[in-house]
Amino acid sequence: PAEAAMEEVNLYLNHSIPILEEPPDPLQFYRDWIGPNRPCIIRNAFNHWPALTRWKSEYLKEKVGSKVISVAVTPNGYADAVNGDRFVMPEERHMTFSTVLDIIEGKVPHSGIFYVQKQCSNLLEELPELKDDVEPHISWMSDALGKLPDAVNFWLGESKAITSMHKDHYENLYCVISGEKTFLLLPPTDRPFIPYGVYQPAVYHERDNGEFEVVDQIGAEKVPWIPLDPLDPDLQRFPQYSQAHPLCCSVKAGEMLYLPSLWFHHVQQTQGCIAVNFWYDMEYDIKYNYFQLLDSLSDITT
Repeated sequence: PAEAAMEEVNLYLNHSIPILEEPPDPLQFYRDWIGPNRPCIIRNAFNHWPALTRWKSEYLKEKVGSKVISVAVTPNGYADAVNGDRFVMPEERHMTFSTVLDIIEGKVPHSGIFYVQKQCSNLLEELPELKDDVEPHISWMSDALGKLPDAVNFWLGESKAITSMHKDHYENLYCVISGEKTFLLLPPTDRPFIPYGVYQPAVYHERDNGEFEVVDQIGAEKVPWIPLDPLDPDLQRFPQYSQAHPLCCSVKAGEMLYLPSLWFHHVQQTQGCIAVNFWYDMEYDIKYNYFQLLDSLSDITT
């Protein structure tokens, strides 16, 4: 499996994430990036968005400060991640946008790590007042795929809020508005080297004394997830991961990452980083079926 995966990687993957200095035309993007399933960073793709200059604390508080939004809260910054023998999801709270900003800016005492990360097109559903500061879709991506995005998500969080390694079936355009995101990426062909387990789902809950407990979701189906931390991989427990091909890239304010479907990714960010991403659902795309087959074969052989 290692030799076959390396051959696949060499066919389409550089040893670093390529950078495009301007947005491509739709046909070129499909041919050079979507079809081969290759990630890239795109600069100068949304310089005209008002969000790049407007989305400061004062503007956001004036525009949407009183809006109640969904916020993920965890004791350690890891939401939707393996903790011991549990797959633990964040405590979901509803609070005003102004309160979230005050927490992130360190103006009010708090316990836990806060992250606005609800992935249900929350920009359009919870913060529609901000939608005119960005585009409703990325025109050249929509033309390339022949469809509009299925979700437009808003992200805002603390530097300790970390996204554990996972994969999505969406074609993802991730646009950093302020701050910086650091992505650790692994291609779908690395699936044989990435461990999975099946875990009892649970949620964090903050007690009155400020400590967090883990509460099982009784009756819920077990969740397959990756127990490995790619920042500190336990190679004694997961020796096969030494054959994986992780790539690291930083996406700065004004830059866009094209993250192809089914790429594994782990994400960190600077304090108060704001981003917007566009998800295009390609569940029935040919490459989706191909990599799902690879996934199934990995389950059989590991």
